[in-house]
Amino acid sequence: MDAETILASQRGSVPRYTSYPTAPHFTDQDGLTIARSRIESLPDDEAISLYLHVPFCDRLCWFCGCHTKHTLKYAPVEAYLGALIKEMATVRATAGRRLRLAQVHLGGGSPSMLRQPDFIRLSSALRREFEVNDDTEISVEIDPSDVTEETLEGLVALGVTRASVGVQDFSDAVQEAINRPQTFEQTRDVIAALRATGIHSLNIDALYGLPLQTEERLVSTIDQVLSLAPDRIALFGYAHVPWLKKHQTLIRDEDLPGTMERFHHAALAADRIAAAGYDRIGIDHFAKPGDTMGIAAREGRLFRNFQGYTTDACRTLIGLGASSISSYGDAYVQNIVPTSQYEKTVLDGRLSAMRGVKLTLDDRIRAYMIERLMCDFAFSFDALEENFGYAARPYIAEARLVAANDRFGLCDASSNRFAIRDEARPFTRIVASFFDAYLDNGTVRYSKAV
Repeated sequence: MDAETILASQRGSVPRYTSYPTAPHFTDQDGLTIARSRIESLPDDEAISLYLHVPFCDRLCWFCGCHTKHTLKYAPVEAYLGALIKEMATVRATAGRRLRLAQVHLGGGSPSMLRQPDFIRLSSALRREFEVNDDTEISVEIDPSDVTEETLEGLVALGVTRASVGVQDFSDAVQEAINRPQTFEQTRDVIAALRATGIHSLNIDALYGLPLQTEERLVSTIDQVLSLAPDRIALFGYAHVPWLKKHQTLIRDEDLPGTMERFHHAALAADRIAAAGYDRIGIDHFAKPGDTMGIAAREGRLFRNFQGYTTDACRTLIGLGASSISSYGDAYVQNIVPTSQYEKTVLDGRLSAMRGVKLTLDDRIRAYMIERLMCDFAFSFDALEENFGYAARPYIAEARLVAANDRFGLCDASSNRFAIRDEARPFTRIVASFFDAYLDNGTVRYSKAV
């Protein structure tokens, strides 16, 4: 299989498919009306998931692709949290009851920069406006440079059950090139402190494709990550999109690895993690065999949302905070992006939903096919018909045609399913793009496929 030819093709840059349609193709439909109607009509017995976005960092990492802003003052963070809490109350009022939460995720930005009183404020509001029980998973993204004893006390007060620690790369040269100083010793000590509080479920995020990253530096980082024995590891490819994130222009193009170098780095790191006993999960995650994600993947219960791979089976994910995206099964809604406008809207007692898109039947069928390819590297024709009935038949025919016309030999449809060949799994995003009806109809630019 000629990786260089495949990656040089017109599909060498494709979406990451954390949703379908992907966010650039959300329309300007009335997101507020969609959000209100979906929240009002949630079944009484349905548990939901909640994503809380904290769009602030106390340092600006040049590689970052998130909606966030750099601040050296805490007052804007404190004020924003007040708006986030007000939005929780508005969601409860819209639903007419306290919604039961299966999972809560705090992302950013750097939610770990919150101070202890604000973690306590957030915890109180969460339990006042929603139903939180012993089965609710509460996870938070951690920047080790933020963590103090006060932070740890705040995480305990919030009831955090899972922490996701950002590492990226431990090489001094790479860290300088991305403006992310963080020693191994600092990271090791923070992870030990998190475990000491009772947070035993830990993820670590590492990146390949970073500036000045070499095989030696990447292997060293992976070995150090493995020495920390996380339950899960996410091995993301750095998405260099300076046309979207202007601060990425601070990273010199000449310092970035080439496409084939990225490809080899990804394979090298993945093989090393797998050799240490971790199960491969989808295209870029790894989990210990006994971890809930490892079990879910083996049982075909893996899903994909805006945070990546997840065991979250909830139909509804409500995003709170500026720029957050909600998923209602048949619609997506994105909140207002500018924080000042977001705060004004929610403090006035309104939902912050801005733009939305209602999924057509075509969208829902293609979303199902793409999610199963991203999670299982295959989808069953029988399952398509079970989910969508007679309407699935043209898509089954399309899948057979895609396999027949696949000039790279990435997939086949010889049995009662469409599947990505084992050796072609590094190109999963490319295969998923074969079913993307929006991809060739716009001018949106994407990151590299590996």
